[in-house]
Amino acid sequence: MLPTVAIIGAGYGGAALAKELENDADVTLIDPRDSFVNVAGSLRALARPDWADNLFFPLDQILTRATLIRDKAVSVDPAGLTLSSGDRITADYVVLATGSTYPYPANPTSNATASALEDLRRTHKALDGAQRVLILGAGPVGLELAGETREIWPDKDITIIDPADELLPGFLPDVRRELHRQLDALGIKMMLGARLTAPPRTRPNELAIVTVHTTTSVEITVDIWFQAYGATISSDYLSDEKLTTRTARGEVPVTQRLNILGHDHVYAIGDITNLAEAKMAGYAGQHAAVVAENIKTQIAGGVPRATYEPLGYPMILLPLGTRAGVGQLPSPDGPTLAPTEMVSQYKGADLFTGRFAEQFGIEKHS
Repeated sequence: MLPTVAIIGAGYGGAALAKELENDADVTLIDPRDSFVNVAGSLRALARPDWADNLFFPLDQILTRATLIRDKAVSVDPAGLTLSSGDRITADYVVLATGSTYPYPANPTSNATASALEDLRRTHKALDGAQRVLILGAGPVGLELAGETREIWPDKDITIIDPADELLPGFLPDVRRELHRQLDALGIKMMLGARLTAPPRTRPNELAIVTVHTTTSVEITVDIWFQAYGATISSDYLSDEKLTTRTARGEVPVTQRLNILGHDHVYAIGDITNLAEAKMAGYAGQHAAVVAENIKTQIAGGVPRATYEPLGYPMILLPLGTRAGVGQLPSPDGPTLAPTEMVSQYKGADLFTGRFAEQFGIEKHS
């Protein structure tokens, strides 16, 4: 009889881990969605509805042996978990991979692919009808949204507002300078060190004229606005502390082997971990590889030894559409500026569609 593994969350880490372990264990993957969603492509899907299907990889096609349960965990303890349906799942190994949430459209809200696609088509129509676009938040999401919008609509007026005084704090000055240069070339207006004096009176993502005022005494009238800030760790199901105590941000403490502290058969991967690194899809995939190796070793009766060590400095591939963008990558001498061509080749061209299509064995046309 195969050992049992329960994985909570079918995001970048959870889906990869389920696929990797399903031939070695009796794997159950718990997630309310019907598809793995490559959220890195959400903003292109908004700008290009004809491309949007590339975002979704049906979980019943990804998994050939594992069991998918479309539900949410409401409590976890060392022996297993309880679902919102009231059902109880016991497992030899439990993995927390619930990631984080982010405001739409950077992360589709519907759990059904058909409904998520309809949401994106509706928002695309609203954006298509707007001439003046406001993006609140100049992090990677806001910048990528501006880049995708500019590529499809060369004549729209695009403004980004952020209270921070600089873009990509903590990254190399060369990276920030190159980013400013490209944004200027694209005609994207930046207002750093500013915030709105009051929230817009209209709802985000909808076509509706609204005038906003900033703390720098600038008045802006726009036709649509988007929220590009506000990530939240998805860990409320641990609030009863039957398994562990979370940090103030909702993260869980993990060891170098990515075990939950005090539990050698319970792991965490992705955004939910308290590791000293940014919350990025690439890291979740690396976490999944470490946990897969450790669980396989335990199943074989060995002592798990695979460890994970954060890089120590940030890295990023930040496309501004298919042809522009900046990056910071590791090198033998430390972090280095990635050429725009590399950013496009590795991410901007298809936003990892080809990588996941190959990993999951699902054909896509990016």
